[in-house]
Amino acid sequence: MRVREIRRSLVGRLRARRAEIEQAALTRVHSVSGTEDSDPEYLDGLRAAVSAALDYGIEALERSEDRPAPIPTALLSQARLAARHGVRLDTVLRRYLAGHTLLGDFLIEESGRGAPLNGESLKGMLRVQGVVLDRLIAAVSEEYAREAKARPGSAEQRLAQLVQRLLEGQRLDTSEVAYDFEALHQGAVAEGPGADEWLRGLAEALDLRILLLPRAEQVAWAWLAGRRPLEREELEQAISGVSPARPRLAFGEPGEGLGGWRLTHRQARAALPVARRSPEAFVRYADVALLAAILQDDLLHASLRQLYLAPLEGERDGGQVLRETLRAYLAAERNVTSAAAALGIKRHTVTNRLRVAEARISRRLDTCSAELEVALHLDELDTLRPSDA
Repeated sequence: MRVREIRRSLVGRLRARRAEIEQAALTRVHSVSGTEDSDPEYLDGLRAAVSAALDYGIEALERSEDRPAPIPTALLSQARLAARHGVRLDTVLRRYLAGHTLLGDFLIEESGRGAPLNGESLKGMLRVQGVVLDRLIAAVSEEYAREAKARPGSAEQRLAQLVQRLLEGQRLDTSEVAYDFEALHQGAVAEGPGADEWLRGLAEALDLRILLLPRAEQVAWAWLAGRRPLEREELEQAISGVSPARPRLAFGEPGEGLGGWRLTHRQARAALPVARRSPEAFVRYADVALLAAILQDDLLHASLRQLYLAPLEGERDGGQVLRETLRAYLAAERNVTSAAAALGIKRHTVTNRLRVAEARISRRLDTCSAELEVALHLDELDTLRPSDA
């Protein structure tokens, strides 16, 4: 077998283990601690960056050093986000080094399997990896430095600093801010082109005062101040009338005073990863609180998939019929007859499928229905997640 074919086979084996490598990379990356580790916005971007960096690194092994691929935009965006969130550049670069080392470990491991790769060829692949790392570090460092030097207008900068300090719990004079911090607040986060202007339009449609803070690229934070909670129907009507080019929207729950102002904001930010995956016009934290918490917990997310979804994939259709049956069964409050009617099949067919599902997951459904329902919701969100989310 020629060296080129051996290398292609080795890269194919790495791609076959991609999910395993990505999970290991996330674990390594999170072990390099930073001050942003509880920030949903940053963490979601970090996961996307790890995925993009892994694809970039594996693809580079098939290319020659003379024709490198462009740096993925997700990595440059994450560098800018890190600068805005105050993540130290050395933390960012240490995370890239951790991922580089991990991919190298998998490369060496796979090189010992299948047709042997001679020492010079393996050194060549490792050298390509080194070149890729150098390019990544240079591009990410440049993007980080450019963002760190950027300064918004003085008034906007002062407002951003004031809001950040208030969110951290500091007691400050807010008299110069045209916003009532003692009102009833509804926190909102929008992501998409023109997110800040869109939120202004929403406040006008609702006839509410707004505190607006543009944040990352195409991301804006907002608080809507009123005297009573906003009903869902009000939001739906106002959102439909603002603009058809709607950003992704996440809302916290109504909160009063400064404490409520902080809490509703945290809720909106936690709900944004769900909004990114949802086909709904917007999401409210109360409706997705459990899903939002799980999406921030890589261990719980991966474990639910491993325990309740992966076993179903052993079916000939990849588990699609079992998942549909389980969703109908749980939606019918575990009533087999109602589930059969909803699916348009016979009762005993549903019963047989449920038995198969129990055998696959090695658990009785009545002992794990809550966990299974959450896992199925996560599966829907992952399926619906936009490719650029």
